[in-house]
Amino acid sequence: MAAAAKSLVQTLKRYIKKPWEITGPCADPEYKSAVPNAIEYRVFCPATVPVKAIVPSSNPETVYDIKYYSRDQRRNRPPIRRTILKKADVEKMMKEKSFDVNDFPRVYLTAKVEEDYNAIGGGYQK
Repeated sequence: MAAAAKSLVQTLKRYIKKPWEITGPCADPEYKSAVPNAIEYRVFCPATVPVKAIVPSSNPETVYDIKYYSRDQRRNRPPIRRTILKKADVEKMMKEKSFDVNDFPRVYLTAKVEEDYNAIGGGYQK
């Protein structure tokens, strides 16, 4: 009885498909599932590598230091000095400062603009 039921289930599996296998990319006969099998996915555990790693050894002076923190320039900077100015300090600084004409940029337009009154019609000629 169990063999007959198993045979019937196998026959139904052959003809009844999942909805995504009827149409779409999975229905193509050349479609290959992207999910790897269990024996293909991870051949060995990462903790039990079959081959021992070869670590090169040399003189410490000739080996490049790959540590990031020893080459990080941001850690070698001096601390940022912050100054807090009170209103009295700013007023004192402004009283000490004297402004000169040369402290400001020169005005870029120093010559008078002359209009061309002969440009009748916007400068176009007939």
